[in-house]
Amino acid sequence: MSTPVVLIAEELSPATVEALGPDFEIRHCNGADRDELLSAISDVDALLVRSATKVDAEALAAATRLKVVARAGVGLDNVDVRAATQAGVMVVNAPTSNIVSAAELAVALMLAAARHVSPAHAALKNGEWKRSRYTGIELYEKTVGIVGLGRIGVLVAQRLSAFGMKVIAYDPYVQAGRAAQMGVRLVDLDTLLAEADLMSVHLPKTPETVGLIGVEQLAKVKPSLVLVNAARGGIVDEPALYSALKEGRVAAAGLDVFAVEPCTDSPLFELENVVATPHLGASTDEAQEKAGLAVARSVRLALAGELVPDAVNVQGGVIAEDVRPGIPLTEKLGRVFTGLAGEVAQQVDVEVRGEITDYDVKVLELAALKGIFADIVEDQVSYVNAPLLAAERGMAVRLVVDPESPDHRNLITIRGTLADGSQVSVSGTLVGIGQRERLVELNGYDVDLEPTQHLAFLTYGDRPGMVGTVGVILGEAGVNIAGMQVSRDRVGGQALVALSVDTAIPADVLADIQHAIEASSARAVSLV
Repeated sequence: MSTPVVLIAEELSPATVEALGPDFEIRHCNGADRDELLSAISDVDALLVRSATKVDAEALAAATRLKVVARAGVGLDNVDVRAATQAGVMVVNAPTSNIVSAAELAVALMLAAARHVSPAHAALKNGEWKRSRYTGIELYEKTVGIVGLGRIGVLVAQRLSAFGMKVIAYDPYVQAGRAAQMGVRLVDLDTLLAEADLMSVHLPKTPETVGLIGVEQLAKVKPSLVLVNAARGGIVDEPALYSALKEGRVAAAGLDVFAVEPCTDSPLFELENVVATPHLGASTDEAQEKAGLAVARSVRLALAGELVPDAVNVQGGVIAEDVRPGIPLTEKLGRVFTGLAGEVAQQVDVEVRGEITDYDVKVLELAALKGIFADIVEDQVSYVNAPLLAAERGMAVRLVVDPESPDHRNLITIRGTLADGSQVSVSGTLVGIGQRERLVELNGYDVDLEPTQHLAFLTYGDRPGMVGTVGVILGEAGVNIAGMQVSRDRVGGQALVALSVDTAIPADVLADIQHAIEASSARAVSLV
């Protein structure tokens, strides 16, 4: 097996390469040079970038082996996530790497704007000593309004609370009780605008938030307001802010982000009551190292075939330790399901029962789909493109969760409806301290079988001699039986033989068995 190749397209911290470890071939290129990137990317398994490398459909098409794109930072403006998803390429970022740095910069801008640090500094360097002109305000006992109480907004609130400030916040997606636990009073936007002495914006940029703080909103604020935006450019309407600052309807502003970047020419820069920085929120040594380490870990997981918690185009989120052992089992159940079905089901339910339902088990739905399509499509199936494959084939998928599991501590079932209305089902569980995988149900028949590499399932009319006939034919073909389970719905009714064998059963041998025992169904499944 060839060594996986990791291409680092921009300068990352040395700790990033160290965290990748010795298991990969590390290459470097200048990702900002388009021709160099397209040439270098053709045979790599992973691509690490920052913000200068454009990973679009053209680049993805050139990267025939690519499995994961890792952005050492938060923003993904330079990565076409949709095109990557369609290509089955995982996209990961480092969502928490810069949150402390971003929060600290917001506080720095607020202090700088409140105390006129920037114009006072410029005047002093120009030989002017103007103490009285640059009288500022204290933060102590002032009211600060946090617009967006996400991870960074919470950190800003905590830090400003330490200044003795009263903290109010607007965030329609946060419950008042949770805010109260942090000592924050949750209010609507109009109330925040009316009450805030200082305001800091910490929202993502979406169609709903672009221009959120505009002419109408700035007409409602105190003329003494200090406004900070270190989140995303465009959330604060820049022309509206310029007019408000120019006319004295807003006292000062601290800005790290702009609607169009790079931004080196803005009317806002002409104003003494504006302190501005060139998008420095993540620009600390610590944030860059955290980002590099985070994406290095993600790349290792992705190339090992595991689900990555920081993947942005994979549903599932953080995986609880108690859920992880069920992932490979569920993939195998998906492959067994397809083997039994022999076609793409129209409707699939992934049923999860028992104690693990205390956790988020969405990942098990993905694992089931990955297994279901593994032996159907020619392309590589991943946790990224499996839901797309289901959607393209008109497969309706549903996750069913039930804490009750009468017979097993935890039970995972894949149940589907085929085009003719018939149903197929397979269930599995993990047993013992070693969490051993077991198949425990197939199409309503109770079994107890380890899902080894080679399996076969035969359904036939229950009568004497059938098991012996199966054994004889396999023996003559040189196929050794590792395990066998026989189950039936009633005496003389329908029976199921579930086999694990040491080598794959040739198609002609399986056909001979089906003919000899007059089986209504004979299926072989390989989990290699």
